[in-house]
Amino acid sequence: MSGRNRGRLLRCAAGLLSLTLLSGCAAAGNLDAPADRPQSTAEAYPKLAGQVEDAQAHPDDAGNEQAEMAATALEVLDSIPVAERTEWDGPFDRAAHFGEGWADLDGDGCNTRNETLEAQLEQVELLRDNCRVDTGVLEDPYTGETVSFQRGQGTSERVQIDHVVAVYNAWRTGAQDLSYEQRVAFANDPLNLQATQDWVNDEKMSSDASQWLPPDETYHCTYVSRQIAVKATYQLWVTEAEDAAMREVLAGCL
Repeated sequence: MSGRNRGRLLRCAAGLLSLTLLSGCAAAGNLDAPADRPQSTAEAYPKLAGQVEDAQAHPDDAGNEQAEMAATALEVLDSIPVAERTEWDGPFDRAAHFGEGWADLDGDGCNTRNETLEAQLEQVELLRDNCRVDTGVLEDPYTGETVSFQRGQGTSERVQIDHVVAVYNAWRTGAQDLSYEQRVAFANDPLNLQATQDWVNDEKMSSDASQWLPPDETYHCTYVSRQIAVKATYQLWVTEAEDAAMREVLAGCL
């Protein structure tokens, strides 16, 4: 990661995971842990967020750090309910339920997409508004490939922002019970956002971990850990197949 927003984005993610309200962060709202959820597990959320951040910042490091992250992720996964997806036959209105486009939740005049690009690309050059990324280089963790970014018609869309837990997946696994403000926070939470190539984002669509994993297997541990952290934070559930797939991935990380 690089750019002025990296530290603030990571602090926001950590704040969301601990369910506290921090200045300049997209707050998850009053997401109190269920009464039957052990306090030790609730305390594991910010721990997992920190471990994910470390893995993002130091992708070449492996060994004990990855194993510790996987162990924490399994602990948190144990607290997440397993249930079937909510049936949904009608059209899905993303804008109505999760907000129109990318929000500017910290009110600095720069929306979440631009902040994510600046935080996750290297060699970033900004336009004169000090917000929009003009050029940069993405080291795509989903594929392990290096991608040049150039703002402009026909080029900007080469780098897209993936929701690690897909918005429609969230909608069918508990997000319907959240407030509109909480769903907007989910859709703009730095922990749940990853810059990647357009074809990868198109290929994934709304798949969960049982249906799709990043092409680069070395990122699977971090990817699944991020999904678990996000689902736990927003009190979403996992399907039986999703739970099994997550556990299989994490077992290989220990």
